[in-house]
Amino acid sequence: MLALLSSLFFFMPAPMQAQLPVAVVERIHPGLDAVIDVNAKVAVIADGFEWVEGPVWIEKEKMLLFSDVMRNRIYKWTAQKGATLYLEPSGYTQPAPRGEELGSNGLAVNTQGQLVLCQHGDRRVAVMNAATADPQPRFTTLAGNYNGKRFNSPNDLAIKSNGDIYFTDPPYGLEKGPQDPAREISYQGVYRIAKSGAVTLLTDSLTRPNGIAFFPGEKSLLIANSDPQLPHWYIYDLNEKGNLINGRIFFDGTAIFKKEPRSPDGIKINKKGIVFAPGPGGVWIFDKNGKALGRIKTNLITSNCAFSGDQKTLFITADNCVLKVALK
Repeated sequence: MLALLSSLFFFMPAPMQAQLPVAVVERIHPGLDAVIDVNAKVAVIADGFEWVEGPVWIEKEKMLLFSDVMRNRIYKWTAQKGATLYLEPSGYTQPAPRGEELGSNGLAVNTQGQLVLCQHGDRRVAVMNAATADPQPRFTTLAGNYNGKRFNSPNDLAIKSNGDIYFTDPPYGLEKGPQDPAREISYQGVYRIAKSGAVTLLTDSLTRPNGIAFFPGEKSLLIANSDPQLPHWYIYDLNEKGNLINGRIFFDGTAIFKKEPRSPDGIKINKKGIVFAPGPGGVWIFDKNGKALGRIKTNLITSNCAFSGDQKTLFITADNCVLKVALK
């Protein structure tokens, strides 16, 4: 169980930082052995950011994109060049200065191959009006309000094969948090943007909806709830209209939260239905029925993850760095 952090890469000149804690793969159930080797090495591939989130792999360019939320930037990582600046600004495009979580968060690629962004500062879901190989800070709003009221701060998204975009809208990107006087929607919603542009509220019952991902077949959807009082992952079925029905707890994180306080965050699900879910201590790994198989324990505040094109590599955003680990 000695999976040492290796390949340290400092993106920009900075004073030498303390050595990062050792990351290990922890087995909870024998089913983990079919997913990842318990001796797999977890390597830091980029470091020196402020708070990284929302990773997405772009297969055509063989690059990983990820948000540095506080700095209003997106970086890219390639095996040849490491991490370099990709896009600035990424989530806040207004002239008035502001602080806190102003940049992009969740990133995804739509069915046309375009980059779609959850933009905290601009409080919208937008698409970049440029090819992913030639990024430009030009954006078109896909959804900026519901019934005339501006969103809180779209956080994470999942795109269905028919082009519909499902996204979460907690208050984390508001400059003054949930009590921000600029807040216009009192609840934390989960929404769908149809190809027509119509926006539908799917649920307003979750206290802090965050990560979101479809299971294979797109008949069910998983949502992470980043609430210390209700640190749960919820599963919903989808009806023929694509609406959420039969909501229930997929995994109750209360017990693990008491030991290691960090709520559920981003989610990715592979083609076999295995769930990779950042939360307390690192990335939790569940089978399709909600059984905990194990954890990639990063010993860092872990926000999100993404697969390579062949799903043989998992990239992890954690605090100020990006890690990767081989999967089976």
